[in-house]
Order: sequence, then structure tokens, then C-alpha cells
Amino acid sequence: MSGRRPTVQSIAGALQLGLNEAAALIGAMEADGLLAYAGDTPRLTPTGRAAALHIIRAHRLWEHYLAEETGYGAADWHALAEKREHGLSAAELDELAARLGHPVFDPHGDPIPPTGDGLASPVGEPLAALPPDTPARIVHLEDEPEAVYVQLVAEGLAPGMVVRVTGATAERVRFWANGDEHVLAPLVAANVFVRPLPPQEQPAPSDGLSLAALRLGQSAEVVALSPALRGRERRRLLDLGLLPGTRVTAELRSPAGDPTAYRIRGAVVALRAEQAKQVRVMREVLTDN
Repeated sequence: MSGRRPTVQSIAGALQLGLNEAAALIGAMEADGLLAYAGDTPRLTPTGRAAALHIIRAHRLWEHYLAEETGYGAADWHALAEKREHGLSAAELDELAARLGHPVFDPHGDPIPPTGDGLASPVGEPLAALPPDTPARIVHLEDEPEAVYVQLVAEGLAPGMVVRVTGATAERVRFWANGDEHVLAPLVAANVFVRPLPPQEQPAPSDGLSLAALRLGQSAEVVALSPALRGRERRRLLDLGLLPGTRVTAELRSPAGDPTAYRIRGAVVALRAEQAKQVRVMREVLTDN
């Protein structure tokens, strides 16, 4: 509750429930020993806190699994994880965590609580608070409310991306990320949290050019894949040879304008524009064949 004293009204608002539904839920939790009152304030008991941390761990581990091991899109992770979070035992979570390499953060940048321990808070500052022209990295995207998160996904934003604010007013926040300019309403930008980059991590000017920007006959060198590219789709592009240092040439384009055929390590591969936009290339070696 962000440090505020929880009430039936605030719990109902946070869970998007009616007051009667929230009161019934609190009553059921109290009957199960998950919640007790301190005066007139409902508080989780140690058992309730352990159960809550288990659900949070299950939800975030499953989101990580969906992002890295399946073809589901970012807009689907939260809802799908909500369907599984209550059905996973502690042993199953330990097995899943080991399979995933014991991740520390979920794909939104939220910390995954280890077994039985407390929950750390995401580190970062709101995007709108970032001074203009200061390179920073997205460390967290808040996935609630869902309507706001869907807009962030549609913008192609993801934790790990480098951003640079060019202007912020009461009406809009304007910034660059992944080679594109973005404009968000302050209410939406408030769900993006960033951390300024230290001097040794300052990005090269060429990092912002996407492979999709190449004209036919032009070549460029791959710098990196976008952090927004996850799971199977990321592994597919890596398997095609789109590794840092690889030279890529745009050779053919379909009559409809999409996809485009690129020569990669001696092979010709067709990529859709949305895939090519996830590949950053070096501007300095951009040449015409």
C-alpha cells in the first residue's frame, strides 16, 4: 500500500473489487489465519506473508518462463501467470527456478523473491524525472494497470533498453529508445522506471539504427539485439547468425514491401519489418554495395 495504512477501501481499489467483495475477502483471509487486525488496521500474519511471497514468486517465475521459453507476447504474460500462480507448489517453484537459471528479476524488471525471504523493491526513478539528454536504462515496467502496460508493450519498450529524454511537459514526455522517438502521456510514462548509465556504459551513437532502416544494397554491422526480443524469437535470430560483428546486406524486398531478404553469413534470410527493427546495426559502416 506504498506505506499507507491499509483500509477496506484502499484494498478494494488496489484489487479493483467492490467494497462488499473486498470485505468478504478480508474476512476469509482472517478466518484462514492469513490476516489479523492491529486495532482497526488489517495486517498479514507471518503465515499470510509467507503465502503472499509464495504467490509473488510463482507469478514472477512463471512470467519469466513465458518470456524465455515460449512464444507468448509480453501483453499475455501477466494474465497467463495469474492462472498458474496458485497451482504451483514450493518444490515445483524450486525446480522451475533451477531450470531458468535462478533468475533475479521477472521480464518487467520486478525482483523475484527467493524462497522464504522478503521482497526487494524495484530500483529506479520515473522516466519523466530523468534530466534531458541523460542516457539511462529501463529497469522496470509496471504491468498494472493492464491498459497502461499494453500501451508500453505496443511502444516496443522493455527493461534493458537505453533511453534518452528529449523533453517533458505536463502534457507529454518525449524520448528516444531502440532507435525510435516515443511520446507518452505523463500518466503512462509514470509506469516506466529508469537508472542513469554510468560513464563506462554510455552508448555509442550508432546503437540507435535498426536493421529495418537499411535500403536495398546497403550493408551494416550488427551491434546487438533489442532487449525487447525474448525467448524463442531471440534464439531464432541468434541461430540465423545475427550476432554482434556480423555484416548484413539488404538484398530483396517483397512487392508488398514486407518481408525483406537479407544476406547473413552467406545465406539469404527473409525477415519481417517488426523483426528487423529489433536488430541494431552500426551507422559508421553503413555502405552501399
